[in-house]
Amino acid sequence: MAKGLRHAGSSLLRERLSRLRVLRKPSARDCGIRPARVRAQARIAPDPVGRQSARGGAVPPRNPAPRAAPAARRRPRAPVKGLILLISCKNENKRKQNSFHQLSNLPQSRRATREGRPVERSPEHDCVDLFVIGGGINGTGIARDAAGRGLSVTLAEMGDLGGATSSASTKLFHGGLRYLEYFEVRLVRESLAEREVLLRAMPHIAWPMRFVLPWHPDMRFESTTPAARLLGRVMPWLRGRRPAWMIRLGLFMYDTLGGRTILPGTTTLRLRGTAEGAPLQDAFETAFEYSDCWVEDSRLVVLNARDAEARGADIRVRTRVTAATRHDGLWTIHTEDTETGARHTHRARILVNAGGPWVAEILRGRLRINGPDGVRLVRGSHIVTRRLFDHNKCYFLQGADGRIIFAIPYEGDFTLIGTTDVEHADPDQPPECTQAERDYLLAFANRYFRRQLTADDIVHTYSGVRPLHDDGASSATAATRDYTITRDTTGGAPLLSVFGGKITTYRRLAESVMDEVARLRPGLPGRWTAGVPLPGGDFAVDGVGALIDRLRADHPFLTQAWAMRLVRAYGTDAWAVLAGARDAADLGHDFGATLTEREVAWLMRHEYARTADDVLWRRGKLGLRLDARAARGLGDWMADRRRGDARTAAE
Repeated sequence: MAKGLRHAGSSLLRERLSRLRVLRKPSARDCGIRPARVRAQARIAPDPVGRQSARGGAVPPRNPAPRAAPAARRRPRAPVKGLILLISCKNENKRKQNSFHQLSNLPQSRRATREGRPVERSPEHDCVDLFVIGGGINGTGIARDAAGRGLSVTLAEMGDLGGATSSASTKLFHGGLRYLEYFEVRLVRESLAEREVLLRAMPHIAWPMRFVLPWHPDMRFESTTPAARLLGRVMPWLRGRRPAWMIRLGLFMYDTLGGRTILPGTTTLRLRGTAEGAPLQDAFETAFEYSDCWVEDSRLVVLNARDAEARGADIRVRTRVTAATRHDGLWTIHTEDTETGARHTHRARILVNAGGPWVAEILRGRLRINGPDGVRLVRGSHIVTRRLFDHNKCYFLQGADGRIIFAIPYEGDFTLIGTTDVEHADPDQPPECTQAERDYLLAFANRYFRRQLTADDIVHTYSGVRPLHDDGASSATAATRDYTITRDTTGGAPLLSVFGGKITTYRRLAESVMDEVARLRPGLPGRWTAGVPLPGGDFAVDGVGALIDRLRADHPFLTQAWAMRLVRAYGTDAWAVLAGARDAADLGHDFGATLTEREVAWLMRHEYARTADDVLWRRGKLGLRLDARAARGLGDWMADRRRGDARTAAE
């Protein structure tokens, strides 16, 4: 391709060289290493912990330039070749050869934002390396990984970031103890190893928790598990029961498969006279206690998007992909702003379908592609009650049907109970916790706890649709939680589609997608995300307490609970959120539960928030504490601010 472009004439090349002034010594940028670039912003308070980004938060330490895999190592390209690739992208209809093996190394122009609304960059004239459909945890994780390797990236999310499945999980980084009964050892090993990688990268939104697994002699396997069938053949006298030795064996594997260095191992508990046994019925005398981790799922999505944008990605929320077609080795993608109706056209060398529950609909409906792989939609519902016990440990509960649910301390004053596994037919049908699911979860919990719950104890419910890879399993519970990535290079323009996955393995899934991209583009820099913190996470795993103390010392008007909420949400970015406030009055109106104008404005400007629900349910969980009137007031204030910003931008 480069040879053919040189034949186009040297005069045009000299003219473009003189305009772009690239005749200089090659820099890291010319060699395909994109430096992190952030927009300018006034009035950013100094961060006592780390250096500040212009987006208002501590910039995570940038790793050295990622190394290419040894088998694909190449010498850096000279500046002129980067220019030739740029010229070729802008003259695609003049060439006939697919160019995705020579992706542009020139970083895309950054866009400014006004309270979460992009200032458009004329996408019709852009040609990006990677276009990602879907702003859930998989899509944002892929965008971050790709941008960090120097690729130009655009991500389109039709709603809010994490607005579907990724904000409706059970909120755990866990290995999946029950998956061992399905012999999914590789998935469990990968998930267990990821727990500690992720803990180090985001200690503000993820932390270790201990899980209490009460045992009773009558506990039984789910009948369809491979482990149950095997034991039924070799030990028929068990009659489907789940013996204590079997649980101990599973927990031993759980402790050893992932190579623990942070989390403590399993212990056996005698429940009588203990805090762990106090909430439970007398029938439960023994329990096993093991470790897993909590994560603020929706904040994880937003932080990946922020870091992707800081590394050069173009994040477009409330932007629906209406169609995408292949032409001359490239993708042409048509999008629509779901708020304004504005339509745009984008071009990309590689398209990634990370549409979650909509992955199959995107393939067949918008891309007009029929693939062999399918998605199985499984609804998981949760109920939230007032706090059921006085300690901070979780319960792993096994039901009469062999399924398990969790009872987890939630937002200080509540208990989260879930989840269900119910087939869900239509991704466009909003998932809701049905009456049958409520009754199921209440009855499940009432088999264990002394306090008998009724429907009146439920203060909130939520549901999410898991887009599982359809492996033909006999039940929704038995369907694999592993992920599958498919590649379609028909017509020369590659399409990668993501099926399945779970929140614990999102980073590894993103690496797997980039491994596929690397096969299409030899010489791509290698893996880099392990060990690199997300925004606000540049402190020690056990450093939350010290961070809270420092924040209160710098802002004496903060209560302990207020400071803890800010640190748990923003980590070292909490200083930027407060922006040098000397007292509470500096933060403006209090909408309730310590949510102030200053914080909401920061969320609108830096975390893509547009509505009250974005703030109350996906940037945090203050929706549990604010009533409907306060939520309406917040929504009105945000709408007024957006209108004012639109007028300012128009002027």
